[in-house]
Amino acid sequence: MPDNVGQRRRQDQRSKVDRHVAARIRERRVMLGMSRPQLAALIKVTYQQAHKYEVGANRISAGRLFQLAAALGVDVGYFFAGVANASTFTPPPHLPLLAALARNFARIPTARQREAVCEFVRMLATARAADDKQTQTAE
Repeated sequence: MPDNVGQRRRQDQRSKVDRHVAARIRERRVMLGMSRPQLAALIKVTYQQAHKYEVGANRISAGRLFQLAAALGVDVGYFFAGVANASTFTPPPHLPLLAALARNFARIPTARQREAVCEFVRMLATARAADDKQTQTAE
């Protein structure tokens, strides 16, 4: 019996890593504004298989993980980021907004307009950081 307990524990740990990697794959695909069928076509698998990878139902081989990383424009290590610190990975709640932003940004016709959008977002983020800093010093 003790052998089964240890095996089950290793399997649970492996499952956590598999689920984490699966969530990171989905997060990256959504962030890029890519559909699941598009990703499946890039890595030459069926839509259903891509779905199984994203929910952690099927384990991903090293070769397939390399293909996924290339298709999603990241290093293989991207999928494992945070796996040691977190028991379960949860995508950020603003992920759909990021995906919409990325899709719309890609549709902006000129480089000058894209640069203007980046500068606007940078100004908003800087202003937010300054507001947060002032609030902290006031407390």
